[in-house]
Amino acid sequence: MHQLYILYSPSSAKFYVGETYNIDERILKHNQHFYAGSFTKIANDWELALLFNCQNKEDAVFLENFIKKMKSKIFIKKIIANPSILEDILSKK
Repeated sequence: MHQLYILYSPSSAKFYVGETYNIDERILKHNQHFYAGSFTKIANDWELALLFNCQNKEDAVFLENFIKKMKSKIFIKKIIANPSILEDILSKK
């Protein structure tokens, strides 16, 4: 099962959106700067703000790209407060 995730860094006050099948490993790698050119290298205190289960990788990647295209911290906060928004987005794809 794939998952969409949103991380938050208190030290940078930034969000990061991604997809994975192993959230614990992914958070650890982000905090250890495993991904060389990744945006997440700006901090090492990333914490899980939202985890949304998807039926497959295609749905998780679709949601990740949709959220990233919005380029909106306000939109991300709305999703965290009301994850059912993600179900609505998937139902209209």
